[in-house]
Amino acid sequence: MRNSDLQRYIDKRKKRSKRFAKTFDRGYKEFKIGVMLRMAREKEGLTQKELAEKMNTYKGAISRLENHAEDIKLSTLEKTAEALGRRLEIRIA
Repeated sequence: MRNSDLQRYIDKRKKRSKRFAKTFDRGYKEFKIGVMLRMAREKEGLTQKELAEKMNTYKGAISRLENHAEDIKLSTLEKTAEALGRRLEIRIA
């Protein structure tokens, strides 16, 4: 399935099912947060284990953040950003 075919399928499913649209969009946002965290870590040249050590936690906790970012606490995001030498910015658009 090509990307455009996939996008048409997703759009069609969203039109047919409000539940699908809601859960798909929420899942995508959670996935995006995890990807952003992984990209920031990699940009700093850190492994999951190294980031975990900076945050005084375990590698598995970092893996969960990057792969299952649902219900992540704001304090955890702030702590992660700080360990990466960054600051957390949140905006409502």
